[in-house]
Amino acid sequence: MKLVIIGAGFGGLQLARKLRNKAGFDITLIDKVNHHQFQPLFYQVATAGLDASNISFPLRKIFHKSKNIKIRLGEVKQILAAENKLVTDFGDVYFDKLVIATGADTNFFNNTQIAAHALPMKSTIEALNLRYKILQNFEKATELQGSESIEGYLNVCIVGGGATGVELSGAIAEMKKFVLHKDFPELDFSKMNIYLFEGTAKTLEMMQPKSSDRSMKYLQKLGVTLKTNTKVISYNGDKLVTNFNEEIKTKLVIWAAGIKGNIPEGIDATLIARGNRIKVDRQCKVIDSASVYAIGDVAYMQTLGYANGHPQVAPVATQMADMLAKNLYREEMKSGAANFLEFVYHDKGSMATVGRNLAVVDLPKSKISLGGFIAWAIWMFLHLMLILGVKNRLFVFANWLYNYFTYDQSLRLIFKKERDI
Repeated sequence: MKLVIIGAGFGGLQLARKLRNKAGFDITLIDKVNHHQFQPLFYQVATAGLDASNISFPLRKIFHKSKNIKIRLGEVKQILAAENKLVTDFGDVYFDKLVIATGADTNFFNNTQIAAHALPMKSTIEALNLRYKILQNFEKATELQGSESIEGYLNVCIVGGGATGVELSGAIAEMKKFVLHKDFPELDFSKMNIYLFEGTAKTLEMMQPKSSDRSMKYLQKLGVTLKTNTKVISYNGDKLVTNFNEEIKTKLVIWAAGIKGNIPEGIDATLIARGNRIKVDRQCKVIDSASVYAIGDVAYMQTLGYANGHPQVAPVATQMADMLAKNLYREEMKSGAANFLEFVYHDKGSMATVGRNLAVVDLPKSKISLGGFIAWAIWMFLHLMLILGVKNRLFVFANWLYNYFTYDQSLRLIFKKERDI
């Protein structure tokens, strides 16, 4: 079976690993970058808590001992399902089975002005750009002491009260509390405001009410200004405007308010559902397709309890990959369609960290909600175990340990000029 996988995120990587060295499979894994990116820790790269290399792992190294996997670096231009062919920027690729695991990108909800000026954080490069922008704003502020325009360089606005927005807000608040006044002693950081905008009444709305309430309490404890039931309607690079006509001067708006699926050209428009996701059946096969599948954030599957599709989180992607790997193997071994599995999502819980010793964890089966140090320790342990490579885990753990005792990190380096961000 010539199996082509587009995307080496959690889903695509898991599928390739499950089928490596399996008899009967010739696998091509295509991605725009040559490494797997551990998205849950992007915010720590953006706030100088971790080095980018600590959460990135070379794809070719992962598959050193895999005899049936080829890595191709490039971009898919079009899917020609009727011809079982992909058009890419490095040539045509033919397949027997195709798996779309392209994940999701930032959703600016068609607001072109915000898209032009706000910074997203959906890749390692974007996380590094965000780090550079944060640091350059403070460098600029040192030149503008006594000027009214300094306010815009000190204020930071985060849009979106999900896990990404909450974790970024908390991390930047801790930078302000423990680090920035030492790096920039000439600046008055009492004038720095960190705003978190959320269109609903609570942050982490998808979690249990107790966890949501805790997250808001933790953010306020760290000095974050919460703006719930508030939507950002415009941002021109200097001034943010909300639906209440409130205006805030800022040179940095971080957009974490939504995501949309990355769909390559060639998918029938009638198969694209809300959130720019591809409609699939219970076996992750694209509706009315014989050989094309979609898994993870880009897949839209309606099941009992998930009428609007599954959460766009890593466990969904990896569980879909596990099921699909078993089905493809059974198909190749001629086990019969009667033995094919259907996807059932097993929700093992959700979590988010806000700051040092401050996190929330939901355990859905028992309806238990944990907070504080215990939740923070669970969050750290599980994320550490999910990172690829023993060396990366050791580096991340060492960084966390050093930062915990010193309240500092030596990664506040600028490698890009502002005009290049």
